[in-house]
Amino acid sequence: MPGRNIVKEYVADSFYHIYSRGVNRAPIFHQKKDFEMFLHLLERYLSRKRSKDMSRHLYPNYSGRIQLLCYALMNNHIHMLVYQTDATVITDFMRSLLTSYSIYFNKVHKRVGPVFQSRYKASRITNDQYLDHITRYIHLNPLEWETYEYSSLPFYMGKQQASWISPQPILKLFPDKEQYLQFIRDYESHKEILDEISWELADQ
Repeated sequence: MPGRNIVKEYVADSFYHIYSRGVNRAPIFHQKKDFEMFLHLLERYLSRKRSKDMSRHLYPNYSGRIQLLCYALMNNHIHMLVYQTDATVITDFMRSLLTSYSIYFNKVHKRVGPVFQSRYKASRITNDQYLDHITRYIHLNPLEWETYEYSSLPFYMGKQQASWISPQPILKLFPDKEQYLQFIRDYESHKEILDEISWELADQ
């Protein structure tokens, strides 16, 4: 299982569960536009096609260095499961993502100061058998998880497609999409694994 503390060293060719929440547990999404901006930033930094700012300068791009496998954007926190191919990309990617969102958030909501609480947490996943369970944990975060707009589940079910999200590494562990959906529904039989993941985040 991943360690409970914020990771001190990143390893290439590894999976990580990333978690971050609002400062003082305050909301980081107040309206639909906020969720949409965060998704837009994921697209900006992870799509194979690079984006430019208003001055036509290229934004940083991390496609090919990191894969986003799963996510859930909640009212006051975010979960992501990623796979990085080099040891520095998580740091670079998260700096770009959270800084850009914080600038947007403070401007739109007329506030100053940090948006996110301290540093994000990144737990390395060292057991491949853990991967499907952590995606289930992430997808079950919303109360109405089957119809929730701001998680990666619609991509898993084939309802949406995008180059910046990669559900295939998880879906290939199941015969088909419906079997994955049933796996999420059948969480009670593996509730102890979900509880352990929750414990991993308890100090956040």
